[in-house]
Amino acid sequence: MSAVHSAESNNAARVARHHPLQLDTAYGICRHVARTAAKNFYYGFILLPRRKRNALSAVYAFMRHADDICDDPGMTIPERRVKLRDWLEGYHRVAEGEPTDDPVFLALRDSQHQFGIPIELLDMLVHGTGMDLQDDPGTPKTSSPVTASEEPATASTQAITARAGDSGRPSAHPVVAYQSFTELYDYCYHVASVVGLVCIRIFGYRDRNAEQLAEDVGIAFQLTNILRDIKEDAQMGRIYLPQEDLAQHGITAEELASGAELERLRPLLEMEARRAREYYAAVGQLLPLIDDDAQPALWALVEIYRRLLERIEQRNYDVFSERVRLSVAEKLGVLCKGWIRRLT
Repeated sequence: MSAVHSAESNNAARVARHHPLQLDTAYGICRHVARTAAKNFYYGFILLPRRKRNALSAVYAFMRHADDICDDPGMTIPERRVKLRDWLEGYHRVAEGEPTDDPVFLALRDSQHQFGIPIELLDMLVHGTGMDLQDDPGTPKTSSPVTASEEPATASTQAITARAGDSGRPSAHPVVAYQSFTELYDYCYHVASVVGLVCIRIFGYRDRNAEQLAEDVGIAFQLTNILRDIKEDAQMGRIYLPQEDLAQHGITAEELASGAELERLRPLLEMEARRAREYYAAVGQLLPLIDDDAQPALWALVEIYRRLLERIEQRNYDVFSERVRLSVAEKLGVLCKGWIRRLT
């Protein structure tokens, strides 16, 4: 069966000419960024063929730089928005053929053309990277994707840290960021599902149904992150669980932030974990639609995140006493199993 979206994209003909050594160096820098910063994702990257690993590293380095702009404590939030917009405009010019010495832009342009990644998805990646950058944490979110020609109305880091006020300092009291799961879904879509939609274009896929399935898996990943990071996010002034869910269980933002009465909180957290599991169900349908040489990488990524959710459940939803994580040994175990899947 021919891939709907394979590595041999027709867009490859538009690749700008680079000196091979310059391009190799650019990809090497992106791989270094991914290796040092992508604590969970890099275990999946390793299992990809070199060309796909390079492309995913370029995308990650692009996202990481956008994160760094959004997290820069030396700038006010409006200044970060302007810098993010200008930086994205710069990439648009490079994508259209303007020369560049920026290694991330150079590698990403090459990857974008090789794998036919729509520029609109890259715009949405930057929008998702910044969805928490707003002057007032209580201000409703906008869902329109950032483009290079408009200033982002909001912004967020992939690590789901939150800020408030022009200075970027944490709020004194936690603010519930979303009123409904519909609003939270939109947030998860922009910060995680869009990443999945970019990834499957690099992986290659056989059926357009893979796009909705990748969206669902992204939602599962982000819901897992939100559960794991409740304590840290609350300390930064933001609650991501929807207000309607808190109200259903009679929980206030302050009670959730404190984690003091875990017995009262547990039914709420259990409900959110159950919701994440429903989205993880898409994995079984998605894997067979992905090109064979990328299936082990996707499997490893999913396995790491699903184990994080299982660890939260095993701890009876205590995400307050210490951060829930997998050890390096556990991740290496997943990596070894991924290699076996790649070789068989």
